[in-house]
Amino acid sequence: MEAGLKKEVISRKAGPTEQGALQARDWIAGLERGISVIEAFDESHSRMTAQQVGERCGLTRTAARRYLLTLQHLGYVSGDSKHFWLTPRIMRLGQSYLASARLPRIVQPVLQRVSSSLQEVVYLAVLDAGEVVYVSRNGPNRAMSSGFVLGARVPGHVTSAGMLMLANLSATQLDAWLATHRLPAYTPYTIANEDDLRKALKRIRQQGWSLSEQQFDLSFRGIAVPLKDLRGEWVGALSVLMPMQGESSEFAVKRIVPVLQEASQSLRNLI
Repeated sequence: MEAGLKKEVISRKAGPTEQGALQARDWIAGLERGISVIEAFDESHSRMTAQQVGERCGLTRTAARRYLLTLQHLGYVSGDSKHFWLTPRIMRLGQSYLASARLPRIVQPVLQRVSSSLQEVVYLAVLDAGEVVYVSRNGPNRAMSSGFVLGARVPGHVTSAGMLMLANLSATQLDAWLATHRLPAYTPYTIANEDDLRKALKRIRQQGWSLSEQQFDLSFRGIAVPLKDLRGEWVGALSVLMPMQGESSEFAVKRIVPVLQEASQSLRNLI
């Protein structure tokens, strides 16, 4: 879909951020391994033994079990005599970001205004480790049963926001992304070929906005524009997700893009 998180989307271990190298004296290996244990769980690995967790994290069974038992003691993991699984408490980690991050709070009133104007669901998305993460949203109740939930991680090549942000990568960054990410096809229309993806990204880069249709779910369309700060540096993408419902691509772009661009411009002085 671009819509409905019916497929609760692929979760991969996130790579390091691009904020510069960390000094060896400041590195806490145990924290890294503990986080890797949490990130080992996903849709395909919801219940695992310590041995399975260790294999996914590069740990011995004994070490993985110690991390799992510690997380279980803290309430983030539960288990029986053999298997372990995450508990709802793990959602506190994402909620801490949503409650404390400055960007979603600043953008939310603008998303509300845009959503009210267009009567569509509007999102703020950022790119993290090559995946799109939705950190704020607003939309009419009629559409709230569809679309991505806050915190959803989506492969970059199947949404308008993701395509827009991939198009902004340098040639070297894009090559690295393609070297480390598969291009699975979710619908018959998904761009799952590297050459086709490069052509689409070049077009998006030239026009300055992105249109994505039926890439992740049939009959849904997404349109996105960049969100930048006063220095012109990328912060994320503003996007609208909507059912296609017979509206032509051209009309949708003319209706949506100017509104999103105005919203993006209004935010430059605030972020």
